[in-house]
Amino acid sequence: MTKRLRSPDTMPTLVNERLRTWGQCVRKQRVQQNITARDLCARLDISHPTLQRMERGEASVNVGLFLAAFHVLGMLGMAAPELEVALWQMDSPAMRSRPGLKEGDDDYF
Repeated sequence: MTKRLRSPDTMPTLVNERLRTWGQCVRKQRVQQNITARDLCARLDISHPTLQRMERGEASVNVGLFLAAFHVLGMLGMAAPELEVALWQMDSPAMRSRPGLKEGDDDYF
């Protein structure tokens, strides 16, 4: 089955901007640390075209590859800090819920 690529137009603008920033960061850190594209590709077990797409911040690149690149470059903690426990525990209130809304209200989802 072929992979369906998302058009950048279908992604929220903020997501596209964040991906571009991540890509620029990967490239800048790779160059500053004198790591060749070939070496980073080998460390991440990816092809050179995938690294090029990553460094451009394309949405088609798996987010796990971005995180792995941050780890290899020694910046995972700064680029993607750990989430607060309250955000992923089951008993914490949902971030998007708004008190006072009931099913049937126009804003209820």
